[in-house]
Order: sequence, then structure tokens, then C-alpha cells
Amino acid sequence: MKKFILFALAGLTSLVSTSPISPSRTTVLEARQGNGTSSAPCAQVSQYMYGDGTTVVLTEIPAGLAWNCLNTVPFNATSAKRLIASIRPYINWQSTLTQLKNPPAEYVEKVQPAVDIIGGLDSIDSRIDAGSFKNEYDFGWALYTLIQSAHDGHFTYIPDSVSQIFQWGRRVPLVSVSSDGEQVPSVFVFADVLGSQFKNISYTPSPVVEIDGMDAFEWLENWSGYGSLQDRDALYNNVFYELAQVSLGGSGSGTGTFTGGGRGRYVYPGDATTLTFANGSSYTMQNYARAVINFRNITSGEDLARKWFSWGNSQTGEASVQSVNTEQLSPISTAALEEAIGAATPGYPTPVVPGPANLINGFFIDAPGYDDVAVLQIPNFVGSTQYEISFQRASQEFIPKALAAGKTKLIIDLQANGGGTILQGYDLFKQLFPDEDPYGANRFRGIEAIDLIGKAYSATASLGARSRDQLNNTIANAQTSYFDYHTDMTVGAKPFSSWSEKFGPQEVNGDKYTTSSRWNLSDVYVEYFSGGINITGYGPLANVTGPPKFKPENIVIVTDGYCASTCTIFAEFLTQQAGVKTIAMGGRSNKDSIQAIGGVKGVNNYAFGYIQSSAQTAIRFDKSLNSSILRRDYYSDLPFLRASTYGVNNRDGLRRGDDSGIALQFIYEEANCRLFYTPEMTVDITALWKAAADAQWGNSGKCVSDGGYGKKRSAHEVTTALKPRRVQIAQAAAVQQVQAFEKSFTLETQCQMRGDGFMEP
Repeated sequence: MKKFILFALAGLTSLVSTSPISPSRTTVLEARQGNGTSSAPCAQVSQYMYGDGTTVVLTEIPAGLAWNCLNTVPFNATSAKRLIASIRPYINWQSTLTQLKNPPAEYVEKVQPAVDIIGGLDSIDSRIDAGSFKNEYDFGWALYTLIQSAHDGHFTYIPDSVSQIFQWGRRVPLVSVSSDGEQVPSVFVFADVLGSQFKNISYTPSPVVEIDGMDAFEWLENWSGYGSLQDRDALYNNVFYELAQVSLGGSGSGTGTFTGGGRGRYVYPGDATTLTFANGSSYTMQNYARAVINFRNITSGEDLARKWFSWGNSQTGEASVQSVNTEQLSPISTAALEEAIGAATPGYPTPVVPGPANLINGFFIDAPGYDDVAVLQIPNFVGSTQYEISFQRASQEFIPKALAAGKTKLIIDLQANGGGTILQGYDLFKQLFPDEDPYGANRFRGIEAIDLIGKAYSATASLGARSRDQLNNTIANAQTSYFDYHTDMTVGAKPFSSWSEKFGPQEVNGDKYTTSSRWNLSDVYVEYFSGGINITGYGPLANVTGPPKFKPENIVIVTDGYCASTCTIFAEFLTQQAGVKTIAMGGRSNKDSIQAIGGVKGVNNYAFGYIQSSAQTAIRFDKSLNSSILRRDYYSDLPFLRASTYGVNNRDGLRRGDDSGIALQFIYEEANCRLFYTPEMTVDITALWKAAADAQWGNSGKCVSDGGYGKKRSAHEVTTALKPRRVQIAQAAAVQQVQAFEKSFTLETQCQMRGDGFMEP
């Protein structure tokens, strides 16, 4: 999966609430917009990017100009019809289709409304037939927002017109902070907060009270709804600049969706955005688009259509793009970012035990009164095989080191954790609680394609011994898959006797599902699913047993609500099996209780490509399937040609002892404590850890309470004054960090979608 993160910051100390940001970049944009002689918007984009030459001069262009160009691309109805037909078989794998259409009442009230995905596809089909789509983008946006409305970070289809022509951004990050941890938060420009924390500004920052003429809280909550998370407070947090997300570089949400990080990069922000402040001043910023493809020789929307949207014109429905130069712009390397940030992440102390690529780090809090507290920061559960072993090794080293140093309390900081390798979550839980057996029951939808694939894989896998020494590659290929019934076990920890027993299906709450199963952590192929690690307490590590490393009451989970996928599996084990408490940070500007886990609680995601490969492999295993739906539905490449990202949540998670059949995704559960972000927490993570320790174990904690669910406030009512204070990190480090994020870049993740659970930012 490729992630394009678009964000930039125009200045660090030219604070927009009292004085304008340096206009130099805007001036350049305005000057170039007038270049060339053609009035066609796409021709202007081409002239803007290349001038009179062939070398790309600028890839960032005024948002309004890009928007006008995008809306001149004519609609290809033939391709659209074929696309909708070609993605339906994949969407049928989405495990929550029936529950999304009819979710529990509490979920509808407090999380998200019901959505009928299949009905939505039918509606799009009808609109194509009726000729109601104005252009290619209009169609792509309808398809994108339908899938996005499920608010499931595993369930994605991001069409080409939405993601592969332009992506969008604003240059000014925002933060939502409470001045003292007790007052309801206000919204500030991040640069104002940065300046106030380092005492290098001569004025008092003023909060943002309106955005484009609308109450700021209302505007931001509406905007947050374009995100991938399900929980509304988690979505709201994801709008803003946050240290944990920034520490992840390209695998996080950058400086927030407001600036075009995460899903914000797919949403047109308007040509400009106006911020109005409580002190009566205002600032209008020029929004920008970044061209993802080259526009060389593009003179019109029709040219763009021929070059990039000519799919499906042939009888087979496959590609028939014109032979125009179609190379994409080269992605900007992450090297510049890594060089700018350096070995240590600004805003964080030096770790006692550093992990790989900032995916896991162990810290001690160097401050009086916190001598017994250790922090294990895990913003990601690793999606690259090069880091799997070193990720496990970091916690194996840190936990005993913390205990040897007299640390009796542990903060597990899961902020920004969108998941990763599933079995890393299992392993870390077992390191902390060696004698606990992680439950982790799960199920697929009981559809025909899964049954056919399972029969073929299981029959082939049964032809030879289940052994790491299996020399027959065909048999080994079948054995290293969920679709071999030998791979996992029943919820009672017994082996399945056949594919028929494993598949079922059973009817639950109006849909059919496979028999609930669990990972067999002693399986000989576990390293294949885990990225190469053995799981603590099983196989070669079966001798690791004993009581908890820390008492459950001496562990607390801290999240920003972004916790998703493998992160939710890990949190489920800790909270439901071990009794660990949770602290949720931030949230909307009220005092309601909020959820700690706000991301997708599905426990595995399959990319469309993995589904297609599984179907085609099943046919190779069993030639009689060549006349089945597998041959009909899973051979077209059109779904891949027409999108940048595509996947489904293929497995529901189920709670131990819950017989309702409701997937974890639809269970609402509040955190044990809620804390507001304060200004110092935006630049110094230890301020957050100390607040969490105080709330969990001290006498000075400030858990938010007495909210009254659903109470709305206006930004004009909440005008928090910031008090300048000196924080305990170097100013140069913070400046360096923000400057690094003026550059956009891409990141390739190596999640294989076999034993992975990762939410697309």
C-alpha cells in the first residue's frame, strides 16, 4: 500500500492570529498561475508545472486551479459500469456488511449511523445509467465516500480520480488544547502554541473561533467525518498536529487531516481557508494541490481522460490507455525526513531501549516523583519484515530492564497506533502476562468464494505432512494459508477436523459466518504469519511462563483513540483478559466520557490483490473450479487499475464470553479516564506521560468528568488563554521536526495481508 502524505508549514514564529504568515510561497503561486496563454484549466496546470520547458518546476499548485482542471475530465460511463461490477465480488468479503446496515442502537447513537454498502453500489449503478454524474471525479467521489462512510480503516477503495491525479493540503496545522487540563479545549494554530511554549513570541495567542465563517468546533467536527476512524472523538483528534503521529513519518497521519495528512489528502479543501480568531483578527491561507501524475502535453480535461481514464473501452474490460507518456512523478524519498529528524524523535526524550524506526521505544521518566514509572511507547505494530525481529527484541530487552531498575508501574502509550503484524500484538501481551492464553476469536463471512477457496486449499494441503521441511512448494503454499483448515483451531483450542467444520457456516444476526476460530500459536508455520518471530509462551519459547511482569493495576493504556486493527487486538487482551485500565486523550470540546479505542476493531484485512491471488491459486489447485465464480469474478484487473488502495476487513473480532454474535467493531465502550491535551503536550511527550501517571496512580490527576453526553459548545464560548512556559526539550529540535514536515514523501509498506492488521491512514 502506498501512502501519500501531504502537509506543509509556512512558518514557525510568524503566528497567524496576530500577524500574517510570510507570503513568499503564496506570491510565487500567484505569479506562476498567470503564466501561459491557454485558458483551459488543465492546460494552466501543465504550464504552471513545466513553464515552457519539460522539467517539472513545481508540483504544488493552487487548489482552485487543480479543482477546475479535475472537474473538466469527462465521465467514462462504460468503464464506471464495469468497475462497479468488478469490485462487487471483493466487497462481498467485507465481514461487516450486514451489521453496518443494521448496527446496534448505541453504536448509531454514539458512534456512526447505519450504512447500506450494497444498496449504495446499486444507487451508483443507477446514477450511471441515468447519466447523472457530471464528470469522472464526481463518480470517483461518490464511490470513495460510500466505502469511507463505513468508517472502517480496513475497508478501502480509493478511486484514481480521487487519489491519483491531485491530492490536497493546507499549510497551517492546528491543535486542540486546554490551558490547564481542566478547561474545555480551544483550537489554536500550532505555531502559536509552539511560540508560547518557548516564550519566543511577544503576544498572547488567540484561539480560532471560526473557519470559513462557521463555528470552529462545528466546522472541524464536520471535517473530521472524512477520516477513516469510527469514533467521533478519535476522528476529531486526528484533525490536529500530534507528536505521536508526527513521530511515525509517512506511516502516520502527518500533521493532521486539516493540513492534508491521512485521509485529509483526498478531500478538496477549497481554494482558500479563512481562520477567524477570538481577538477579531483573521487570516486567509491559499490552499494547495500536489500533482501526483505528470501533466506534460496536457491541454484539456479530454487529454487527461485519454491519458489516465481510458480503462474499460475494450471488450474485455481491461486497460486500453492511449500511448501518451504516462510515467508518474517520482516520489520524494523519505531520506530527507529521516536526516532532518535524526536518530531521536523531537518532542521525545532519549529512549532507554530504542526500537526500530520509532515503531517501539522504551522510556523512563526523568523527573522527581516518577522514579517508579516506565513507558513503553508503541505507535505501530510493524508492517515490514525487516523490523519484525528487532521489534520483538526491543520489548524483550526493555521489560526486564525496567523491572531491574525498580520500575513497578508501566504506561503503554498506543497513540497513533494503526496496527501492523497481528502476532506481534499477541506476543507482546504474552511477554507481559506469560500465563494468560490470548483468546482472539474471529470469523469470516460465510460466502461461496471463501468456501470454494478453502476446499481447494485444504485438499491440497492434506496431500503432505504439515512440516517446515515440506519440500513440495505447492503443498507448502496451501499449508501457509487461513484456507487450510489445519492452520488454526476452534475457540475451545481444538484442531478442526475438516474444512467443512471450519467453514460452517452459521447464521448469526441475519448473516452467515464461518465457524469462529482462533490462531494456533504453536503451529509449525507461525513464523510465516508473524514475520519471522516465535510467539512468547509457544513453540521454541514455550518455557517462558510465570506471573505478570507488572500487576494489572500498575499498567495503564494511553490512547488518542487512533488505536486500530492489531492495536485493538492487543488492547482487547489487556483490558478484557488482564483487567488493565485505559486513559483516552483529547476528543471534542466537551466533558463527555469518550472511548479509548476509536479505530477499526476488525482483526485482519485482505487487499484485493491477495483475494485475487487466493482465488486464482485455488483454480490451479483444483481445475474443476475453472468454471466456477472464482474464474468469473477474480480475473479482471480493472479494480486495481482504477484505484490506489483497495481492501476489506475480512475477519470480525469476537469477545470472550459474549454470546450476542456482535462483532467488536460495533461494541461501544468508554475509557476509564479522559484527559485533555495541554499546550506543553504538543511539544513535550513527557508532560502527557506525567499527567497519565498522576491520573492513574497519583493524587493530582485530572480525569475529565461531568460532561452530560451530547452537550454542544460554541468556539466563541471557549476562549482559553495560553500561559507561556518553558518546556524541557531543545527549541532547535522542535523547529527541526516541523521543518522536516514541510516536505512531502511516500512510504511503501510491506504488509503482506496474511497475518497483518493495519489501518490505512
